[in-house]
Amino acid sequence: MEKKIEEFKRLLDIMDELREKCPWDKKQTLESLRKLTIEETYELGDAILKNDLQEIKKELGDIMLHIVFYAKIGEEKGAFNMGDVLEGINEKLIYRHPHIFGDVDVDGSANKVAENWEALKLKEKGGNKRVLEGVPAAMPALVKANRIQEKVRGVGFDWEYKEQVWDKVKEEVEELSHEIDKVDTDKMEAEFGDLLFAVVNAARLYGVDPDSALERTNLKFIKRFNYLESQTMMKGRSLHDMTLAEMDEIWEEAKKQE
Repeated sequence: MEKKIEEFKRLLDIMDELREKCPWDKKQTLESLRKLTIEETYELGDAILKNDLQEIKKELGDIMLHIVFYAKIGEEKGAFNMGDVLEGINEKLIYRHPHIFGDVDVDGSANKVAENWEALKLKEKGGNKRVLEGVPAAMPALVKANRIQEKVRGVGFDWEYKEQVWDKVKEEVEELSHEIDKVDTDKMEAEFGDLLFAVVNAARLYGVDPDSALERTNLKFIKRFNYLESQTMMKGRSLHDMTLAEMDEIWEEAKKQE
């Protein structure tokens, strides 16, 4: 514990010095750091998907730097400092975990804990806070859909049985097919959105993170396509000149390499 506190203090001291002496660090604002923080968050996400623990450690350090940076700017503005940030999250964690720090019984259920969490969030502003407040407008659509569904579940707006979601998925497929037949581009887009929302819902109900699932497929596709491209180049050919059947044959080879 002593080393943790010592290194955290060292980081705060380094930030103080950088903010005072480094031309680049002195120039940064909350707004200029925003896009860099988003980039660092995605890099951490990549490391987690790869299960690269050393890379995760490195990316966590980068994100910690950003947190300290924001707190330093907040201190300069007289709005808050690192102590206020830590005090705030400590108090929030205690308040939202009454089953640990209070006398609430959740029967060992993680779902019940999540429901209590959302209910307590609504109480924090006297019960006047809307359920879907706090979902960032700039959040990627797939992640946002999942978060929306998690939040409404917290107040009981969910399927009674998870198997029921498949009827909704089938319904959306049929509605999309109908609009495709009519060649109505605007309605096709709307129905594609409804179908994707329903599929995200299904993933959530079955305990699958849809963003992670899709990214795993993205990475798998990239790996297979790179193999296809490499094998084609080794044979002195171009993908443009190959038939789909020829490409499929190499694609199947790529799958066997996994």
